[in-house]
Amino acid sequence: MHVIPRLLDRAGVTWRILLKELSAFGVVGALCFVVDLGLFQLLYAHVGVGAVTSKLLATLVSMTLAYFGHRYWSFSHRARTGLRREYSIFFLVNGVTLLLGLLLVAIVRYPLGQEGALALQVTNVVSIGLGTVIRFLAYRRWVFVSSDAPAAVAHQLDRERRESAAQQDAPAAA
Repeated sequence: MHVIPRLLDRAGVTWRILLKELSAFGVVGALCFVVDLGLFQLLYAHVGVGAVTSKLLATLVSMTLAYFGHRYWSFSHRARTGLRREYSIFFLVNGVTLLLGLLLVAIVRYPLGQEGALALQVTNVVSIGLGTVIRFLAYRRWVFVSSDAPAAVAHQLDRERRESAAQQDAPAAA
């Protein structure tokens, strides 16, 4: 009988963490979604920049905002594996989803011949939605890892080695 409460407690912690991640991810994502849509609309419909270039620029700006929001809020409780590692994988994941978005916009614009801002914006929204699912799963798995993940363990061991070496190199206090 004690097994069920323990399982529920464990599931509760897991669900609370997942809910925190999803909620913060959603807020950061919503903000970046507005930035992406607004910039795309501004660049394509009002400034006259091409559809694919508008998508590229809007995504690059919103992606940079998203990195900092996720690193310091959505996944702030997860292990740190080094800014360079996280940043690289974050942008690789976003690069893949960016290419997916660019491909969708390019297909709708050129082979399908759609020039209207509404058709392209709907395509943009679909690409953002698909990319969002891919990004959330990839961030949890590869970018902002749990403390027992191999990258986190290796980073912690490396940090401990550096700190130990620095202490050994420091002059002894007299």
